[in-house]
Amino acid sequence: MGLTTEKVNELEAITKKMRMNIIETLYKVQTGHPGGSLSAVEIMTTLYFSHMRVDCAAPGCPDRDRFIASKGHCAPVVYTTLACKGYFPEEELGNLRQLGCILQGHPDMKRIPGIDLSTGSLGLGLSAGIGLALSARLDNKDYYTYVLIGDGELQEGQNWEAFMAGAKYKLNNLIAIIDYNGVQLDGTTEDIMPLGDLRKKFEAFDWHVVECDGHDLVALDKVFIAAKQEKGMPTVIIAKTVKGKGVSFMEGKNTWHGKAIGKQEYETAIAELGGSI
Repeated sequence: MGLTTEKVNELEAITKKMRMNIIETLYKVQTGHPGGSLSAVEIMTTLYFSHMRVDCAAPGCPDRDRFIASKGHCAPVVYTTLACKGYFPEEELGNLRQLGCILQGHPDMKRIPGIDLSTGSLGLGLSAGIGLALSARLDNKDYYTYVLIGDGELQEGQNWEAFMAGAKYKLNNLIAIIDYNGVQLDGTTEDIMPLGDLRKKFEAFDWHVVECDGHDLVALDKVFIAAKQEKGMPTVIIAKTVKGKGVSFMEGKNTWHGKAIGKQEYETAIAELGGSI
């Protein structure tokens, strides 16, 4: 069953709130990664508010679905998702990257409720996801493991070893999502290390492949449904996104991978997102 109009409106309101939270947080602390966080907002919203089986009151429940932000620098979107879901007070977002704060520059599973894996070093998330998916099988659990991977991160060789392992073990309870925004720290993926035809690559590795507009909530809902219906192999979702989505001067710009937001930029961004200062 697809999303109702009421549910789409609910999710759209959440995405708007999350984008403003990201901008407000990063402006306040003058550090962090806006570009790749903004590109993943709809992906995170669809997962946590429509598909994942999680409970903020029982973050360690053994039957919960697991989520790994392999691109750990997108911590701002992970944190605002967890805050909106009720894992910790939204006020805590304003302490990002401050000494003594639970919300450090990369997710920390030992300090933050709702974080299933500490991440930061790129290329490791899918390998850990393989382990979690295998664990579910061994323990006769029916949870899914979702892994969010940056497209620039696919330049790391360990990912491809993990893709081979996922196919070998036919892990249909493992779903990888590629945040395919085409831009990384120092430029475009095409200029730095072209990825070629990702669909053909993943199909050659014996994964079920689906593609969608990563900012279309209805399309994302459909591909997550399709992923969970696949019974013979793991699924990879190629979600085509825009780096810095929602803020015109950030969109598609590698300079906004990780950059402090100035006062005028902050005011412009909030206005474009429909907020007020």
